[in-house]
Amino acid sequence: MLFTVAYGLCTAAFVPRPVLNIAAGALFGAPLGTAASLTGTVLGSAVAFGLGRLLGQDALRPLVRGRWLKAVDRQLSRHGFRSMLAVRLFPGLPFAAMNYCAAVSRMGWLPFLLATAVGSAPNTAAYVIAGSHATSPTSPVFLAAMAFIAVTGIAAVAVAWRRRGPALAARARRRPREKS
Repeated sequence: MLFTVAYGLCTAAFVPRPVLNIAAGALFGAPLGTAASLTGTVLGSAVAFGLGRLLGQDALRPLVRGRWLKAVDRQLSRHGFRSMLAVRLFPGLPFAAMNYCAAVSRMGWLPFLLATAVGSAPNTAAYVIAGSHATSPTSPVFLAAMAFIAVTGIAAVAVAWRRRGPALAARARRRPREKS
C-alpha cells in the first residue's frame, strides 16, 4: 500500500514510470508488482489531473493558442477516452505531462482514468515482469517482456511517422516556392 501511494505521488512529480515499474517487479514479483504499479499509475494520474484542474485549467486555457496545442485540446475534449487510450498504449510520451495536458482539456474524469488504467496495463505489466526477472536477463520471460516493450516502442514511432507524413506534405504545398 505504501509503495502504491509513493508510486502515485512520484508519477505526479514527473518520476519516470518505467523505473518505478521495474522496481515494483524486483520488490514484489510480477503479479503483486503489476497490481501495485497499475494502481499507483491511476492514483498518480488522478493526482496530476486533479492538480491541473484545480490550479491550472482556468489559468492555462487562455495560453492554449498554437495550432498544435489547440489540436491536442480539441482531440482530448472531443475524443477523450480514445485519444488517452492511444497515448497510454504507446510508450515514450511523458506520462505526467500528458496528465496535466489532459487536465486543461474538457475531458471528463471517468474517461481519463479508465483510459489510463486500460491503456497503461500492457506496458506496465511488461516492465514489472522485466523487473521481476532482471536477475536472469537471458531468461525467456525477461526477453519476451523486453521484446514487447521494444515492439510497442517501434509501433509508436511508426504511427507518429505515418501521421506526420501527410502533415509535412501539406505544409510543403502551402509554402511559396522560391524563384531561382
